[in-house]
Amino acid sequence: MPFPMFDRSQLQIRPLGERINDLSIQVIKPLDAPVPPFQSPELEAVAEAIGKAHKAGAPVIMLMGAHVIREGNANYIIDLMERKIITHIGFNGAGVIHDYEFAKIGATTESVAHYIKEGQFGLWEETGEINDIVLRGFQEGLGLGEAVGKVIEEKNFPYRKTSILAAGYRLQVPVTVHVSIGQDILHEHPNMNGAAFGETSYRDFLIFTQSVTGLQHGVFLNYGTQVMGPEVYLKALSMARNVAHQKGQKINEFTTAVFDLVDLGENLQSEAKKYTARYYFRPYKTILVRTVQDGGTSHYIRGNHNETFPNLYQMIIKKLESVNG
Repeated sequence: MPFPMFDRSQLQIRPLGERINDLSIQVIKPLDAPVPPFQSPELEAVAEAIGKAHKAGAPVIMLMGAHVIREGNANYIIDLMERKIITHIGFNGAGVIHDYEFAKIGATTESVAHYIKEGQFGLWEETGEINDIVLRGFQEGLGLGEAVGKVIEEKNFPYRKTSILAAGYRLQVPVTVHVSIGQDILHEHPNMNGAAFGETSYRDFLIFTQSVTGLQHGVFLNYGTQVMGPEVYLKALSMARNVAHQKGQKINEFTTAVFDLVDLGENLQSEAKKYTARYYFRPYKTILVRTVQDGGTSHYIRGNHNETFPNLYQMIIKKLESVNG
């Protein structure tokens, strides 16, 4: 006997116009916005590595959590994509939702505490459109990120200029989406198709892995993602190194950087002891230690995304201007 399943047809889906949004499009900073002070030699080193990678034609790959978008960094990211500095962006599932809602209605983010009381959290009509887009992308052979970016761009959403997904489609820079089923509000909706999400997200994983095959002398940024980022990167790097090894090649000389808020203490070049909480912080052991131990360099930058990314952006631009000047 199969186990009973929840009947999604019972759900009440309401329009986004009835939702109270915590963030408006105004949170997205213009490129010339004042940058908050943030001093870090590690950040300078990352900017230097990105400049060298760009000059050498090596990739700069960034996997990011949704809070990077919510902190207003979209314009900085898009500008670096336009300058061909960032060569690959990877989202978690929540990143797609915030990017899409910003582009469509100029607002995003609901109060979980408020809407979970009545069981309305996540159940909004326009957000559920993403499920139909993913199904079409599945049928058209697209990855998840490209499918959503294509719609935002081609349907000329009112705020599409702030959309990283649309920029990826327009510029032909891969923006991939790495979904874990059950973690995103899209998966609540009656029109969610698990097969479509699984296939399109897996296509994106293979696109990401192909980008990682060129990581030698490049840079990998893990921005505010404690599980998706390190785990997707780890598997992709193993696959890429497997093929490189068969060809007598290596993917070992590159730079990694983790951006987060956790206090990891000192000596981040070796693993923490298993009996400490730090050991179970995946970005630490995976990105800062294990995958760079045979020739790479790693950095940890602790700070808020609304401070670290604007400062990183400015440092990169200044370095480019000094080289080109």
